[in-house]
Amino acid sequence: MRAILTVAIVLGLLITSANADTPAEKQSEDLMTEQHEKNIEICTQNLVAIGKAVEAYKKEHGDFPEWLSELHPKYLPEANLLLCPADEECGKPLLSSNADPKMSVSYDYQFHPENREGKNEERLVYGDVTPLVRCFHHLNEDFEDRLNLSFSLNIYRLVANWKYVPEDMYGSHKAAITAFENALSQHPDDRRFFDLYPRLVVLYTKVGNEKSADALIERFKSPGMIPDNNGYRSVHRKLKGVRLYEELLEIFKAAEQRQPDEGVILVRLADIYEKLGNTELAEVYYRKSDPKYELWGKPVTDFSVTDLDGKPISLQDYRGKVVLLDFWGVWCGFCIDEMPNLKRVYATYKDQGFDIIGVSLDDKESALRDYIKENDIQWRQIYSGERWENDPIAQQFTITGVPEQWLIDRDGKLITHKARGEKLEGLVVEALKKKAESK
Repeated sequence: MRAILTVAIVLGLLITSANADTPAEKQSEDLMTEQHEKNIEICTQNLVAIGKAVEAYKKEHGDFPEWLSELHPKYLPEANLLLCPADEECGKPLLSSNADPKMSVSYDYQFHPENREGKNEERLVYGDVTPLVRCFHHLNEDFEDRLNLSFSLNIYRLVANWKYVPEDMYGSHKAAITAFENALSQHPDDRRFFDLYPRLVVLYTKVGNEKSADALIERFKSPGMIPDNNGYRSVHRKLKGVRLYEELLEIFKAAEQRQPDEGVILVRLADIYEKLGNTELAEVYYRKSDPKYELWGKPVTDFSVTDLDGKPISLQDYRGKVVLLDFWGVWCGFCIDEMPNLKRVYATYKDQGFDIIGVSLDDKESALRDYIKENDIQWRQIYSGERWENDPIAQQFTITGVPEQWLIDRDGKLITHKARGEKLEGLVVEALKKKAESK
């Protein structure tokens, strides 16, 4: 018995030792954390210097520079202040449209000539707390925010979509509420300010001001209050974020009475019913909102074109496999967010009869090829150089937005045209399993 206990203890120690970090690994992690924090500190100092340089430039020219490189050397003598210490690409921007034409710059300048009109619209609505310069180089599992220099030349941390957290941007919930109320009192009917209404409901809800939140929700039910389809999307997205599903149901049922065939309204009602647990009504509204649901279980129309490398490709070539038809574009942020999931599922199941065909709706071949190479995308791509309005495959499948992912079974029948995110792997596994069961 003592021998058995001794063996068990030894095995336990071995397992514990195997699972524990070694001193070298722990030291390496500590060094990485220390370097990460040091990079943030240096980057913050860089942004302070850039802010002072922008202020000096404005004082002399009466306007912001067109590019940050215009600050060097007169207003910003040290060029390395335009490089973030965490930038491994040494000034190569995440978006080619934001590339400074004169020198390497790590920071994402929000007020360059092509962006100026849109950014002035944002400043009109949100004021000078709007980000002017952003740094995207410090992301890790503990730090998801971006460092920002605002138009008022203050520095703060914000998430990628800074409009989602106005309390961080303005400093508090109360300050954000005051700013939004003031803006709306001055521009109550200006459509450019409409997005502040649902954001204000969220803020009222967060601070427990139910009376003011309910008053705004009642306004959403009135005809003409929500200006367009983007307005419906905004209301749904914001109120869903604070789980006001019953209130959303009232708003969208009123909207359905006015516009019974509007797809944007119907698909939101489907989502609301799903969140409320009414799956039967959710299914009814999903089918009413999108004619493509009627294609589920039916053969997918074949196509025969050439791929990005000029080689013939058709759906018939993939008969016998479970195939994902992925409509996407390098310019589409949601498509890029989806790519790690696609790569993981592809790597896991490609040897079991699963494959992917990418249908790129990019209009710049070089950007597509660069992304494929840099991210080791292994499946074939169809490319016409057109967006969905003119791309022949996109037209055949009536694609009006991306990403859209059609999962097709081994017999060439459509499983779903919504095989995205967490659902994808389960759908692929189920489709592969059915093949095995049919043998």
